[in-house]
This record gives sequence, structure tokens and C-alpha cells, in this order.
Amino acid sequence: VLVQGETGTGKELTARALHYASPRREGPFLAVNCGAVPRELLESELFGHLKGAFTGADRDRVGMFEACHGGTLFLDEVEAMSEAMQVGLLRALQEGEIKPVGAREVRKVDVRVVAATNQDLDRLVKEGRFRADLLFRLQVLRLDLPPLRERVDDIPDLVEAILDRIVEETRLPRRTVGKEAMRALLAAPWAGNVRELENALKQAVAMSEGEIQVRDLPPAIAARSAGAAVAGAADGPPATGA
Repeated sequence: VLVQGETGTGKELTARALHYASPRREGPFLAVNCGAVPRELLESELFGHLKGAFTGADRDRVGMFEACHGGTLFLDEVEAMSEAMQVGLLRALQEGEIKPVGAREVRKVDVRVVAATNQDLDRLVKEGRFRADLLFRLQVLRLDLPPLRERVDDIPDLVEAILDRIVEETRLPRRTVGKEAMRALLAAPWAGNVRELENALKQAVAMSEGEIQVRDLPPAIAARSAGAAVAGAADGPPATGA
């Protein structure tokens, strides 16, 4: 499965939903950010290594593919893989086998791979920066997650869900959102998508003394409230919560 979307649109959450709604839900779910692991270590991270395979390899290590046997492996920022790693991943997907660093024999694995990216892989293929055959193998099922600015109608429901989660995590009193504050949330561009919305609400809950007001929101969002209020007129959405 290939999941494409901007940063903060919920790619890992989508991968987890796929895992727990599938027959593999009793198996492990593991995630790795390919862009956060040094390229020279990513092969060992995914496929494992044998003791003595390289300097510092003082013991055998099971890679994430083996550790995830029977489950789902989430590969975030898959576009960050080197050419050599792309070849290794392609073999793992096509043949269902991996070779730990330093090993002579391959090992069979049964893993669902969900890859994610915030890049246009079709463009990277044309530019020669991503293998076309790997893209074809990854996108047996392709999901494109829309940015939050293209689904503004979801914001009130997302606000409710996020406020519920904040209560569970912090045990702070449940907040509601005032009309003007909601207009500001609806008008914000949300470059960071749902993740940015969640962070904005966490700040608002910490700053508010009851109902969340515009002044409780991050300055960049609060600054848009005047224009949003004019555009929304008197037909703005009601305050959320009970």
C-alpha cells in the first residue's frame, strides 16, 4: 500500500487503521522513518545484520522485516531510500525474502508493507530519483490523503475528537470553542494539516480559562479571525462541545 499526502495529514494513522482492520491485526505493527535513519544504517535497520558484519556489530540483530513477520511494516518517507536500498526493498516485496547484512543465505518473511511519502513519486521517477519498478510494486493500493484546507467541513468534528483526546491525556477540564475562535480555525490555511490543528488546540486549552477564545489560539491563526468573522457574518458555525 502506498499512502501519499502532505505532512500532518495522518499517513501513519491510516497505516495503523489498515493494519487493525485486517486479518494481520494480531501481528506486529512496526514503523520506521526512512529519512531519519542514516543511509548506511538503514539496511541493517530493515534487514538486520550478523555479528561482525561491520565495525560495531558486536551481536546479531533482527531487522524490522523479520520482527514484523505476519504483521505490517510502515515505511515513512520512503523516497529517502538510496538506490541500493530501493533494490533491496524491491526484492523483499517481490520474493518475500531478505538478506541480513553479512549473511550468505536469504530468509523468508511475510510482511505487509505500507509506504508513505509527502513527495510526488511519479515526478521522482521521471527525474530518475526513484525506481519505477519499485513504485509499481508499492502502489498495488494507492491512497492520496487530501490536505485539511480541502476538507474544511471536517474541522469541527476533528476539533471535537482532539479536545476529547486532550482531556484523556491531561485530565484538564473539557473545553468548548467559541464562535469567533471556530471561524478562525475554519479560515486558517493549515500548512501542517491535522497535526498543526492538534498543536493549536493544545495551546488553546492551556491558555484558556473556560471557553476557547481567539486570544487563546496561536498568533498566526488568531490574526486571521477578523477577516474570517467578516466572511462568516452571522451564519458561522455554532460553538462546539456541550
